[in-house]
Amino acid sequence: MSIPNHILEQLNSQADLISIIGRHTTLKRAGNEYKGCCPFHGEKSPSFYVNPQKNIYHCFGCSVGGNAISFLRDYENLTFIEAVNELSKQTGIEVPKEEQQNVSYQRSAPKPVAPPPLPSPTIAHSNANHSNIDQNEINQNPQAYTDSPPYNDDNSYDNYPPLDAYDSAPYLTDSYGSDYQSGSNDSSNSSDNGYPPLWLTNTDENTDPHSMNNHADEDGNLYELLEQIQQFYQRNLTIHPHAKHYFLSRGVTEEIFETFGLGYAPFGWQHLEHQFPQDIAGLKALGLVRSSESGRDYDLLRDRVIFPIRDNQGRTIGFGGRALDDEVKPKYINSSDSPVFHKQHVLYGYYESRQQRANSWLVVEGYMDVIALYQAGIYGAIASMGTAINESQISRLLTLNPTLTLSFDGDSAGQKAAWRTLEIALPVLADDKELRFLTLPNNHDPDTFIKSQGSDAMHEQIANAMPLSQYIFAYLSERYDLRLAEGKAKLMSQVRALTTALPKGSSFRYLLNNDIYQKLGGKRSQNVEAKDALLDFDGDMTISQQLQLCFLFQPRALTDDPIESIWRQAGINDLHLPAHIKQKVTPDILRPVAWEDLQDSALIDIVGTIKRCLNYLPKDANAAAHFILSNVKPMTQETLSRSWGGFYKTLTARNILSLDEMIDNLVMQLLKLHLQKKMQELIKNPDHIKLAIVRKQSQLLNDWLRAQQAEQSAQMVTVQS
Repeated sequence: MSIPNHILEQLNSQADLISIIGRHTTLKRAGNEYKGCCPFHGEKSPSFYVNPQKNIYHCFGCSVGGNAISFLRDYENLTFIEAVNELSKQTGIEVPKEEQQNVSYQRSAPKPVAPPPLPSPTIAHSNANHSNIDQNEINQNPQAYTDSPPYNDDNSYDNYPPLDAYDSAPYLTDSYGSDYQSGSNDSSNSSDNGYPPLWLTNTDENTDPHSMNNHADEDGNLYELLEQIQQFYQRNLTIHPHAKHYFLSRGVTEEIFETFGLGYAPFGWQHLEHQFPQDIAGLKALGLVRSSESGRDYDLLRDRVIFPIRDNQGRTIGFGGRALDDEVKPKYINSSDSPVFHKQHVLYGYYESRQQRANSWLVVEGYMDVIALYQAGIYGAIASMGTAINESQISRLLTLNPTLTLSFDGDSAGQKAAWRTLEIALPVLADDKELRFLTLPNNHDPDTFIKSQGSDAMHEQIANAMPLSQYIFAYLSERYDLRLAEGKAKLMSQVRALTTALPKGSSFRYLLNNDIYQKLGGKRSQNVEAKDALLDFDGDMTISQQLQLCFLFQPRALTDDPIESIWRQAGINDLHLPAHIKQKVTPDILRPVAWEDLQDSALIDIVGTIKRCLNYLPKDANAAAHFILSNVKPMTQETLSRSWGGFYKTLTARNILSLDEMIDNLVMQLLKLHLQKKMQELIKNPDHIKLAIVRKQSQLLNDWLRAQQAEQSAQMVTVQS
């Protein structure tokens, strides 16, 4: 069986060579490569290197080297066909059963095409003027005229003229812009036959019909044809100001035009056939030229800016086209799968990022997001071709860097895409790999966020992307009512189902189940998270300052006064005193501790203000905090305002929902300190009755605190994987 070379190239370039070789020897990162002891010969010092960029290996000890296929053949003793089939399973790239499928096509002599008649005044360039055209042909076979755009479910061509219009209408005289022919603005120099300008077609081969016939029987190469088409589109961008203005208006620089090979597909039904008259078979094999039911050929991409799609070697293998008018549907069209283009195996921007030696990788939704990030100096952004990124692609990116960030829109469609990607990634998420999620604020995508906030802010957003464990809880907690046991059970059931997809022996499976179980348990786990957050935020803060910020974050904790609540639960309000002491005790001595007793003016100010404003506070935590700060004393306001922003950001980044137990712990610490201070004063100035009562209060508080800790330890349930 003969397998086309381009299929072998795709298999070798997409294979996860690190994982394949890692089954037989331990590989460790060494700069941009991996090194280890050679599996082909025994050695103590590692001299075997694997380059994940080129997907090749080499041993400097025994000189063995090669690619994925050669390793499977030479080390695992697979036959060539077995090695190819193994890589086909791993990468998802299908090996064609027919030997004839390759990158060659038969070139032909161009068909003589009579100049079309002048355009009818009733047929205009605007899509709106074709409303009187019969739609039967499109309605009967809509899939013949559409292709799926990235993250766009609308595949209609409602805003394009129906193909019947092409069958009955001439080309427009200005399809290619008469102002740019012959380098003159004089309309008398322009052709009125609707053909491309002479400078685009005036090559040695095209000017001589005999020359065309001489080369008609030669085989064409799809890669070479794609490169020529890319250059054609790129030249068209320079002569159509409205198309170039689209990119310029979005902040794209001239340098980026060249780096990404951006172009423009002019309006008109057959510009590719006119430009490449001998390559119709190749154009159809690439899906760039299609046929209507009436047998007339038409171009897939028309009046769209063009994004060339490149493989890992930098060769053009397809095109994405975006409509210049946002009202045109579909907004994006990708060229069809072909012998050289399989969209489920290609990542837009991967080649360009590799050229910049990108270290970290960021999955985004659109072409312009990739370009905006690249232009801002943030390399490593890639986008899939309108389908979800697949497992082999994720595995490959995690090989290049153990942390992969996913940036999707905050709307429903974007979050569904993020969740789907999460599910796809779990089987390759070993314990040393990490998936992070970035949802930009205010409905921004990377392109708009960089324009409004700058590249430094984007770097910060990426650095603070949400870990997988937090994202799962945040995503599912919005979909289940966690006030009910049933909601918690459903969420936990879905988490267990997710974690079964993790690799066998994964420690993360147990840890993730246990972490979310504890989150659902309420106070204990939230308390641990809150403690960590406070330590990360500012370890030098006093207990009182921490408590003040906690009250700002959760003012409704004062609805039931924490001091009174602790006093009641610890049984301190019902002291059992000896009879002789009871006789000498005044009611004032037995009253609960009040906030004023703590002698902390800032804390008293915050507590008093919150209690006065409690019924008027906004629901949003940040808005409520600012409302409180506007009503406290200037000194308190100045002190807390310096800390509030960072504190709030730290808590929300950790997805902390409740500070109940954190507040209780801080209040208990203040009470213990208060009682200890009071006992010291009574020892210095003896009052045996008061001292006995305070000691009893302190003992009850400590006993209750130990009982609480013992209960929490008993409630810690180990969640089995």
